[in-house]
Amino acid sequence: MDFFRIEGGRRLSGRIRIEGAKNAALPLMAACLLTDQPVMLRNIRPLADIANMGRLLADLGVEVKPAASGVSLQSMDENRVHARYNIVRTMRASICVLGPMLARRKRAIVSMPGGCAFGHRPVDLHLRGLEALGAKIELRGGDIIASADRLKGDTVFLGGPFGSTVLGTANVMSAAVLAKGRTVIECAACEPEVVDLANMLNAMGARILGAGSPRLVIEGVDELAGIDHVVMPDRIVAGTYAVAAAITNGDVMLDDFPYDSLLATINHFREIGVHVQRISGDDPMRCTVRVTSERNLKPTTITTQPHPGFPTDLQAQMMALVCVAEGNSVITEKIYPERFMHVAELMRMGAQLYRQGPTVVVAGGGKLIGAPVMASDLRASASLVLAGLAAEGETIVNRVYHLDRGYHRMEETLNALGARVERLKEEKPALDDEVAASTSAVSGIV
Repeated sequence: MDFFRIEGGRRLSGRIRIEGAKNAALPLMAACLLTDQPVMLRNIRPLADIANMGRLLADLGVEVKPAASGVSLQSMDENRVHARYNIVRTMRASICVLGPMLARRKRAIVSMPGGCAFGHRPVDLHLRGLEALGAKIELRGGDIIASADRLKGDTVFLGGPFGSTVLGTANVMSAAVLAKGRTVIECAACEPEVVDLANMLNAMGARILGAGSPRLVIEGVDELAGIDHVVMPDRIVAGTYAVAAAITNGDVMLDDFPYDSLLATINHFREIGVHVQRISGDDPMRCTVRVTSERNLKPTTITTQPHPGFPTDLQAQMMALVCVAEGNSVITEKIYPERFMHVAELMRMGAQLYRQGPTVVVAGGGKLIGAPVMASDLRASASLVLAGLAAEGETIVNRVYHLDRGYHRMEETLNALGARVERLKEEKPALDDEVAASTSAVSGIV
């Protein structure tokens, strides 16, 4: 099992390019099930989740081929409709094949995804949305069995206790593009990844209005064509590397920075004393920025919210940053109230953190000290690496296979900016780590 050894205290500087968005690429890949024509997706890195989605699609009769800076997909066998547990369990985003497969193939069998490290995330909104379009849904032996001769447009409400559902919106929207008549999705997710999917579907011949707003109006069509599509830059990766620059008091240029999708984060950066300056680029979703920070950072108050609010996927990284700010910061998690697996590990490094329910008070101003820590999920892993960059001495981050799900060779990217991060392999991993590795997908984050 791989781990990182990080030598802290090195100021980052240089220039890197932000990779394509993993959370956008997965439903985009699933959308190839809506047509029998070739789908080319560019700006995709070979992340673990991308590989797992490719395996799943191949099992569903899709020809999956690596291509220059991306992947080529073409649905070849539409009789294969069972998304099996042995692949689905590797990542929760597997559920996004349900809507496209049902709409095109009229039947879909998808294993129920499990829980994750920070709580239960049910798929009932996905199923209710598809039922509203006329699908018959059964649960049998751990499988979701959905069928419909042809879906019919209707009004669908996708609001849940913690806001709208991103993958649920992607699922219902993808199904509705081939439904008969008009579908209205109320309380749709507004995330940029949903907009990227809508843009691609429209380029394939779909008729979707309102992407990026809480109300989507979709006029069904009979078929979709193929597409050559460039995946949007990853806003969470962009935010992570911006924090890396700030936490080391660095000076870093980030190309393909999705500025428009990170306005809430940039606002908090400004409060803290981190400067994100647009240098060039007319497209606010693909511009070049320079990230610098004041020597003495200030505290802030953060509450995670659905987009355009502060993203839950940057909560852990921002917590690492305010650990080195002067004064008390308050972070409240409104999306996944149990998403605090990184708190105990940051405390091992000297962070002064006090949790009460969904809120953590960070008493900043102290020093972070290198220590052995254990990664529990994708974004928690990133926060521990960031803390290690700022810490005195050496930090060991175990279980970095979580990082490989969402960051392409993070150690190489950081080292290109002047960090000293070494990826090493344990010769004899402990038994509990072996078990954890075998079940990583069940505890993973999408």
